[in-house]
Amino acid sequence: MANTSLSNAVEEKSLHFKLNLQAYTLVIALVLIAFIFGLLTKGEFLSSRNLSNLFTQMSVISILSIGMTLVIVAGQIDLSVGSLVGLTGGIAAILQVWFGWSTTMVVITAILVGALAGLWQGWWVAYKNVPAFIVTLGGMLIFRGILIGISKGQTVAPLNHSFTALGTSYVPYVIGSILAVASILLLYIWTYRSRKKRISLGLKVKSAKMEYGRITIYSLLILLLIYMLNRYYGMPVPMLFVIAFAAIFIFISVKTPFGRYIYAIGGNAEAAALSGINIKKTILIIFILMGALAGVAGIILTGRLNAATTGAGDMYELDAIAACVIGGTSLMGGKGNIIGAIIGALIMTSIDNGMSMMNIETFWQYIVKGLILIIAVWIDMAGKKNVAA
Repeated sequence: MANTSLSNAVEEKSLHFKLNLQAYTLVIALVLIAFIFGLLTKGEFLSSRNLSNLFTQMSVISILSIGMTLVIVAGQIDLSVGSLVGLTGGIAAILQVWFGWSTTMVVITAILVGALAGLWQGWWVAYKNVPAFIVTLGGMLIFRGILIGISKGQTVAPLNHSFTALGTSYVPYVIGSILAVASILLLYIWTYRSRKKRISLGLKVKSAKMEYGRITIYSLLILLLIYMLNRYYGMPVPMLFVIAFAAIFIFISVKTPFGRYIYAIGGNAEAAALSGINIKKTILIIFILMGALAGVAGIILTGRLNAATTGAGDMYELDAIAACVIGGTSLMGGKGNIIGAIIGALIMTSIDNGMSMMNIETFWQYIVKGLILIIAVWIDMAGKKNVAA
């Protein structure tokens, strides 16, 4: 009996160590990437200007990865988001440039178009039992074809300043600093309340020094980042969108029944159905949310480029999936988190950005990102085998 208890304790500690290692590996990898590119570019990679550009560039993939995390956790996939980014951005540009619509109206329309596209695809997946891979592969071709047709193969530009500001403007220094301080306070409050709740339920908690020490490190990194961004023009507005949507969807995934349903469906769909979860409705809503987020990403991309092209968003679906997998989301479903996906998006964008600054040819960027994706999936699968063993 004592040997069994000792064995269980050792296994629990081993699993706990693996989970901690996985959580910190992303941060370590990001620090190493920044350090290496910082050396190779003689510090230019870590300059305030480049950091600002980096966070602006990562915003589109980050927003897509937020929605893609929910899709993959539920055991589904969406290969159409890149084409949907191009289509929603193209519709917004056409309505403003060719028909003179206001920025508010085209933004609302683009998001609604994205949500309707998600509704259409989700209906096929949830209620007609067509595999998501096939539905969204078809959607990828359909949406790209619609974009080419309605734009007549032309580049649609320029857009109003109020529209381009969504992808190119900056938050005033004071507001950025206030948001940073507010974020730090929320981190401490969230940690305190979580610890208090676990203690009240009789659950194990980590040492206060470890948890609050980790939060302190995060807080210092947030302050350093805001300081660096304020040395340029301040926090980019696209980065603000990422933070806002990340906060909303983290709350949804962690604190609501809907979020728990997603993880339950991805973990064991049969058990979820037996427990009374409406699987079809949940999957439908997931695809609607993914489509709406693709609409937001399309607006930001079009605003940043000040133009809509037929190639906009090309291959973005693969970048979003890669960001999720690198961030720890399992392609088998049931496991994943939004923070990890955003860090994954930052890693992917940092590699692109750093290699571009070094004037490395584009084909190498594709090769490196492809290898990273394969290795990330291999690590995920190897981790599952070890846990099962």
